[in-house]
Amino acid sequence: MNDETPTPKPSTIRNLRIAIAAAAGITGLLVLYIISYYPRTDTAVVLANYIGIAPQVDGPIIHFNVRDNQYVKSGELLFEIDDRLYRYALERAQSEQQMLEGQITDTGRTIAAQQSGVSVSQANMHSAQADLQRYAAAVDEAKADVANSEQGVARAKAEWSYASNNLHRVEPLLAKQFVTADQVDRARTAEVSQAQALKQAESQLKLSQARLLSAQAQYDRAKAVYTQSQAQVEQSKHAVTTLDPLTAQRGARLSAVQTARYNLDNCRVYAPFDARVTNLVLSEGAYAHTGQQVFTLIDARNWWAIGNFRETQLKHIAPGMKADVYVLSRPNVRFAGIVDSIGFGVTPATDVISNLGNGLPSLERTLNWVHLASRYPVRVRITDAPSDTLRLGETAIVVVRGF
Repeated sequence: MNDETPTPKPSTIRNLRIAIAAAAGITGLLVLYIISYYPRTDTAVVLANYIGIAPQVDGPIIHFNVRDNQYVKSGELLFEIDDRLYRYALERAQSEQQMLEGQITDTGRTIAAQQSGVSVSQANMHSAQADLQRYAAAVDEAKADVANSEQGVARAKAEWSYASNNLHRVEPLLAKQFVTADQVDRARTAEVSQAQALKQAESQLKLSQARLLSAQAQYDRAKAVYTQSQAQVEQSKHAVTTLDPLTAQRGARLSAVQTARYNLDNCRVYAPFDARVTNLVLSEGAYAHTGQQVFTLIDARNWWAIGNFRETQLKHIAPGMKADVYVLSRPNVRFAGIVDSIGFGVTPATDVISNLGNGLPSLERTLNWVHLASRYPVRVRITDAPSDTLRLGETAIVVVRGF
């Protein structure tokens, strides 16, 4: 039995070498194709939005409802600040608001009474005006009576004068018997009668004049009362107060109540979204200051992987492409992602363009045989990220798969 291994023929060895070279070339071309059309980078980092939780009121923290690195749901209570001071402030603001409303109500009642007083004063003025008009008519009537009485006196005086003259004419004729005694008696009786009529007319004139004086006095008094009632109406109108100064304070009182309630509500701080608590270094009893951060919340709703790709790869990447994300903490787990955006700017290297300042750029003389491609950040949104797996800032690998 021959134990020697047969020597391959030179042609077989040559063919094997050609096959190996061809396989290596094909593999290289395949790798180049995959790298070019399915870009990947291992310089990526996992990121998420995060905010600093800071209270909007001052006060000691009386209760923490979370612990460091705890996962919280949206609307879950995070911590409480002693609210006694703000509760008292709200009660005081509400009391002042109610006091103002009470003042408005009381003033409204006072204004109603004052307006009623104005109505009474106006009624008195109208009554005084009616009395003035009535007494003015009485004065006119008394003047007419005086005029009539004066005419009666003049008429009675003329008739008495005629009777007296007639008596004096016929009395001397009686002795000569040109007239009879009866004619003389009638003349004497007529003279006496006319004298009495004259006295009555004069008395009636005096009475009419007295009535005129009385009517004039009543008219003057009514005129004074009317003038006084007019003054009272004006005074009562000016005495009516207004609600404008009080109603103008309603906005300020309402604002004070709303501010106090807002501060009271802010004594309890809630999670604005599903998040992870981190950097919690305080405990109950710590004094919280407005705007001073207590801890950080990492938004667990959306996660991204920011990969730095060479500028020569960007032509094969577009928003909307699917991508795979791997993290070093779980290298065997693939997370699906979608390209959100591609960065449009990075800081230029100083050895290429130097400093862009005032004046002309200062360029350094360099001799580079190899040009290094710049890298631009590509944001990939992870679509199936569990809330308890990813961590902000951990290293990742991103592979863009295309549409």
